[in-house]
Amino acid sequence: MISPKKQRFVDYIKNFTSLNNRPPTFVEIMKGLNISSLGTINWYVNELEKDGAIARIKGKNGKRALSVLENHISNSLPLLGLISAGKPLEQFDISDHINVPHKYIKSDNFALKVNGDSMENDGILHNDIIIVKKTNNANNGETVIAQINNEATLKKFYTKKNKIELHPRNEKYDIIHIEDGDEFSISGILVGLIRDYDN
Repeated sequence: MISPKKQRFVDYIKNFTSLNNRPPTFVEIMKGLNISSLGTINWYVNELEKDGAIARIKGKNGKRALSVLENHISNSLPLLGLISAGKPLEQFDISDHINVPHKYIKSDNFALKVNGDSMENDGILHNDIIIVKKTNNANNGETVIAQINNEATLKKFYTKKNKIELHPRNEKYDIIHIEDGDEFSISGILVGLIRDYDN
């Protein structure tokens, strides 16, 4: 498995190529990844060629010929910890990687393991793995990772009369009302779910 920084580099090439139907230039990679030196880009390319992760398909001088070698890339995302689907729980207390379907491999995605049953009516069960897109914004009705006073929870997000409400999807749990004095933020929205039926 390549390092997370190298994986991020490869993911950028894959995502750019998918969106633009061509590989990115070195300058486009620099801008996309906020890297300040072409020398750093060249180092990554050389190292990833050694790893067998990418190839310059038009020769060593190719600036728009980076091809990702799919069979050598691990389809994994960082598993950042537990997220409560019950009462709020401190998040991100473990750090690992988990294999996920290729469509979820994006630089702003990460995975969390669900702890609790407050979202079970939406089909999100205890011990499921959820895929989350990192963002600070959400629309009404989206399922979010919400942080309330330094604790995190998985809930449906709603704004009503300029007030924020977090709705469980299990009648055993109450709606969480965000008060004026609460510290509140959104750290991501749900984009996918993985269930292992062997557990």
